[in-house]
Amino acid sequence: MTTQPQGEPAFPLAAVMYLALASFGSALSLRVTDAQLPRLAAELGVSLGGASYVVTTFSIAYGVSQLFFGPLGDRHGKYLVVAWACMACAATAAACALAPGYPTLLAARLLAGATAGAIIPLSMAWIGDVVPYEQRQPVLARFLTGQILGLSSGVLVGGFAADHMSWRVPFIGIALLFVVIGALLLSTNRRLPASARQTRSADGPVLRRTMSEFTEVLKKPWARVVLLTVFLEGAFLYGAFAFIASHLHRVLGMSLSSAGTVVMLFGMGGLVFAGSASRVVAALGESGLARWGGLLLAGSLLLIGIAPNLWWALPGCLASGLGFYMLHNTLQINATQMAPERRGAAVASFASCFYLGQSVGVAVAGGLVERSGTAAIILMGAAGVLLLSQHFGWRRSQRPRVPAV
Repeated sequence: MTTQPQGEPAFPLAAVMYLALASFGSALSLRVTDAQLPRLAAELGVSLGGASYVVTTFSIAYGVSQLFFGPLGDRHGKYLVVAWACMACAATAAACALAPGYPTLLAARLLAGATAGAIIPLSMAWIGDVVPYEQRQPVLARFLTGQILGLSSGVLVGGFAADHMSWRVPFIGIALLFVVIGALLLSTNRRLPASARQTRSADGPVLRRTMSEFTEVLKKPWARVVLLTVFLEGAFLYGAFAFIASHLHRVLGMSLSSAGTVVMLFGMGGLVFAGSASRVVAALGESGLARWGGLLLAGSLLLIGIAPNLWWALPGCLASGLGFYMLHNTLQINATQMAPERRGAAVASFASCFYLGQSVGVAVAGGLVERSGTAAIILMGAAGVLLLSQHFGWRRSQRPRVPAV
């Protein structure tokens, strides 16, 4: 990270806010189809598991695209690449809105995932470049408010559209939102000091250079631990999360819009963490955050899965968001330090593993849901998250403090 001259701000104050807004759009794009799955299944003539492929295809493309965007951000500037990715997201969201049928919707969602892939990981990597390590976790937590609100709002908007409008309407809104965000980011990028727009020269063929970047990241033992952990976190959590709205609809008889509103409490729990991150991090440390966050998340999923009525599901959704962000933010802060000299590629690897894990988890859950039911899917996610978080917390406690870079 380049040191700023005394008195010179590292970046305009609005820069992180606009990145948070971009992450809102990215997360909204991912989760907007969750509560629409029963509606999509009915309108497109597929099963609930088949409809879930609109989530899976987005996640696969999102994960694979990291192999391209990480080194691209290092080479041309992370903030600029995020800005242009938002403009591309506007086009792919419009393609989703105009899709005439199931196959074309899947293709459009594949493109939407690929274009959204740059936003959150490169934003995190940029923050890692310009914010000192000691201050980074609270800043990342504030940045993540955009992602948190996007995840919860996506389910709410999708559920409302499924009950009261066409499923196409949310995609039109997402396209317009991304145009505005992209314009704001491009304007802000021109005002960044040179140190916050830093690029790294790279020679040689693009493919060989890209593979070299990721190979260097994977050579580090701790990087392999973090990447495997976040892959499994994505699989266990989102294999369950994608079906929570459908579970509340099918088992508790809630409307899809009401179910989306309940699931939105997940985001509220995340905001609780974002607002108290500095105090919680100081009190528990990274190891404690992972362990207690995973325990809270697993218990919350258990509560949702066995809930006999709405009053059990409400606190479960709220607490699950708090638990998830305690665990995931700990993984993120470790991701920014896996390979500081290749931070774009390192954080892109992290995001790739997270979203590929999601795609595997949703695909497996989608194949099992018609036979085992939504409750069993949620309970399996709870068990997996519990084991995973406790193991990572223990591994983190055995590791020396990460040096500030």
